[in-house]
Amino acid sequence: MLSSRRNTRAAYRFLPKALNMMSDYPPCSTTTDKLASYPKAIRRLQSEGLPAKDVEHRTSKYLNNVIEADHGALKRMIRPTRGFQRMKTASATLKGFEIMRMIRRGHCVLPQPGATGEIRLVNQLFGLVA
Repeated sequence: MLSSRRNTRAAYRFLPKALNMMSDYPPCSTTTDKLASYPKAIRRLQSEGLPAKDVEHRTSKYLNNVIEADHGALKRMIRPTRGFQRMKTASATLKGFEIMRMIRRGHCVLPQPGATGEIRLVNQLFGLVA
């Protein structure tokens, strides 16, 4: 989810989506940066019973290094574009970058091998008709 703000409301909207995506593998811990909105959103969600009460919230920046290192490659691809003017453009561009990275890393099952399978998967994910 892409958001223009990093407040409690945005965190509260994001976290259930992330947890639902991983519903088959419930987390034993959650790692975030030290932004004050995350603990508030996590406590609110725990009171609603979404993540279990025993899920640990970790805020050490060193535990987040793997994720930040992964974002580094994405930031290097975005830098030549000089940022984005609108959220719609940012969302579509980042979605495309992430889909191509998933395909290249083998994180998804292609409907067909080769470039044809990649094209069909992208069309399917973006809702395009081939």
